Parts: sequence; structure tokens; C-alpha cells
Amino acid sequence: MVVEDDKDIRNLLESVFIQAGFEVHSASDGREGVELVRQQRANVVTLDVGLPDIDGYEVLRRIRQFSDAYVVMLTGRTEEPDMLTALHSGADDYITKPFRPLELRARVAAMMRRPRHGDAPRQAPAAKPVPPADTGAGSRDVLEHRDLRLSPRTRSAELAGKELELTRSEFVLLEELLRAGGAVCTRADLVKVVRGDYYQDNTYISEADERAVEVHIGNLRKKLHEDTHSPQLLQTVRGVGYRLGAGKL
Repeated sequence: MVVEDDKDIRNLLESVFIQAGFEVHSASDGREGVELVRQQRANVVTLDVGLPDIDGYEVLRRIRQFSDAYVVMLTGRTEEPDMLTALHSGADDYITKPFRPLELRARVAAMMRRPRHGDAPRQAPAAKPVPPADTGAGSRDVLEHRDLRLSPRTRSAELAGKELELTRSEFVLLEELLRAGGAVCTRADLVKVVRGDYYQDNTYISEADERAVEVHIGNLRKKLHEDTHSPQLLQTVRGVGYRLGAGKL
């Protein structure tokens, strides 16, 4: 689903996705885009921020009420607050214009190697082998830690018996931290987890990419009801990354 008011960019995006084998639908304004995402049950959405009726952030908020589609925000704005607003609203990625079509296609392909919440796994890189952890992260069928349970097979997560509504990025980050069993995961490693670039050592990691991981971790902490000033479960290792903490009993 392409939601873009600029005809030339809309045509370019349509061509990129058609060449990649997608069935493509498009809209030139936000309200039409929301309805088409609903009607067509879109798997991937590219969403312009500056639309003529409602802005892309509001479109994204409406889409997230009924869909867990992969959403990539496209905008000419380069300021960090714009990126943070998009990620806080539930976007999976954020690309500034002018963009390179091959980069966009590669980012979407990387996202789709990681299943969405509730999906059966697609073709994805094999997970890195992880030794059994002593902290409660269990087998690869169900990962457990205190009141937290996560099932990679069913793409579901629970906290104290209540289902967690996680975005794709939040789910894979939490899974990675649980599998690490208390070991530190660097921000760069977590960026690759979100992208799906498990074994590409030469992958370029920007400050914006690492900042995006920080936002996703912040969103996760809220859903886990963590104290934002003193998180116990998802702990920050200053200057390095994050690790699974002991949490509260």
C-alpha cells in the first residue's frame, strides 16, 4: 500500500514494489489510505508524512488500531523529533527523501524476514545459537523470565498472564534480550535484529538507527509497566546497550 500525494514519487514507489513482486494499491491522501489498508489487508505500507488532509502520523495511529502491517514512513524532514514521533506512533522504519529505491526495497525485504506478531515465520536467517540461560529464559519454544512469557513459534507474549500487544520491532527485540539470558546486547546488534541483518558484519549502523532502538526499548518498558527512571527488567548498560535484568519478584 503506497500512501503518497506526490504523483511522481507515488509512481516510483509503485514501480519499485511491482518489480519486487508485490500487488500494489495506492492512495493520494490519508483517509483514503486508511480505508484501503483496511480493505486490502495490506502487508506493507509506505506512508508520506505530509499528506493533504491528515498528516502521516495520524494515518499511522489509525492504521495501528486494526493492522500490524509493516509501515515505512517517508518524509523530507530530517529532524530527529520527526523520526521519534514516527517510531513512537508505531512505524517500523523511517526514510528521508530523496531516497534510493534499492535501499527502500532492501529495508522492506529485511523487515519481512522477521514475522509480524501472529504470523508464521517467513524465510529468515537462521537464529544465532544461544546457550541455555540461567536467568529463566527457557527453551526456544517458550522463553520465560519472572512473569514474562514469550513464544517465538506462536509470535505471542504475555505478562502476568495478560497478552502484550507488541509491534514487530518490539517483539524481536524482546525475544533477542530473552535469548541472551542476561548477557549485554549492543545497540548495533539490536539494530541488526530489527533489520534482520543477522550476519552482515559490514552493515552500516547510523546514530539514527541506534536512536530508533532506544525508542523501541522505551516503548517496550512502558508496555512492561517498568519504572522509566529505574527499569528493572530491561536494563541499560551505559555506552553499550541493554540486557535482561532480574526484574521484580
